[in-house]
Amino acid sequence: MTKSELIALLANDPMVIANRLTVRDVDDAVNSILNAMTAALAQGSRIEIRGFGSFSLNYRPPRIGRNPKSGATVEVPAKIVPHFKAGKEMRERVDNSVTEE
Repeated sequence: MTKSELIALLANDPMVIANRLTVRDVDDAVNSILNAMTAALAQGSRIEIRGFGSFSLNYRPPRIGRNPKSGATVEVPAKIVPHFKAGKEMRERVDNSVTEE
């Protein structure tokens, strides 16, 4: 699901329609939430949304990598990357809804 698909889905929710929110209002709300989450992670904070999951930062130390095209070794610098861990309720709902093929 893309961000625009999420906004369209939320805009068509009966509760949103009952509150007379426009697609623009929903778009602004989604952007505000994502911007706040990005800012919190940029400051080094951890984000926890009960029933959904948590976002934290992971440190990846520097390492020696390999260019797959040329085979040359490359130094990959250290970096801090966001990490998401699904909450128990989300894991259970996804597990129960996905059928074995």
